[in-house]
Amino acid sequence: MHAVRHPAVAGSFYPADPATLRRQIDGFLDEARTSVEADLPAPKAIVAPHAGYVYSGSTAALAYADAERRRDEVRRVVLLGPCHRVATRGLALPGARAFRTPLGDVPVAAVGGLPHVATSPDVHLLEHSLEVHVPFLQVILDSFELVPLAVGDAPPAVVADVIEALWGGPETLVVVSTDLSHYLTYDRANAVDAETIEKVLDVAGPIDPRRACGARPLNGLLEVARRRGLAPELLGACNSGDTAGDKQRVVGYASFALREGASGEEES
Repeated sequence: MHAVRHPAVAGSFYPADPATLRRQIDGFLDEARTSVEADLPAPKAIVAPHAGYVYSGSTAALAYADAERRRDEVRRVVLLGPCHRVATRGLALPGARAFRTPLGDVPVAAVGGLPHVATSPDVHLLEHSLEVHVPFLQVILDSFELVPLAVGDAPPAVVADVIEALWGGPETLVVVSTDLSHYLTYDRANAVDAETIEKVLDVAGPIDPRRACGARPLNGLLEVARRRGLAPELLGACNSGDTAGDKQRVVGYASFALREGASGEEES
């Protein structure tokens, strides 16, 4: 087992300087906190994008500002994201004792006996879909352990079974990492992403990987939502044409929350 999974995209997807990084995240969160529905339960699971912070950080912050209300109780985060660099079957852990960002090291939780979960440092080595979420988690939570799962070729039921095995109680937060459409024109992306968002809200997967690069972890979470009677809630959406990119080839982003015990939901 490797001692540390080192950051791969610090300095490109987000600042490598700790003070600059914290200042940027605090800025995103300060704005996002104004949108938090304080009368609703804090989320058990969130879905957030994983692009460079200048593109999607403001959208990701909507989910993290909502989850921040669980700061005093969350001690473990189950983080699932897609594989961009190295393909794999099933799901993969990094085989490291800690996950490092410029804000410090987060201990990786010891988990075993999970179906369809292997250990593959190579899958995690350059993967950004998990890494970019960890600094947000370090800012909004107190001390916690991380279960970082790269999701490869795995059907929704398999991913759902893993999430269910790790679901836990109030000590556990589930985070799914995904962007939406890629490299469409601005207007076309808005139309395509609106259809994808509607499917998520209707818990009507599976989502096509061409519509969401994190479709496999997202589809697993939607299967859990069906099993548990949870209804995803849209927190916000935009695309890179709204933030820091041109409008000819954009990437779409959205954040969602899934809450236990909210009105209209079944108790788990």
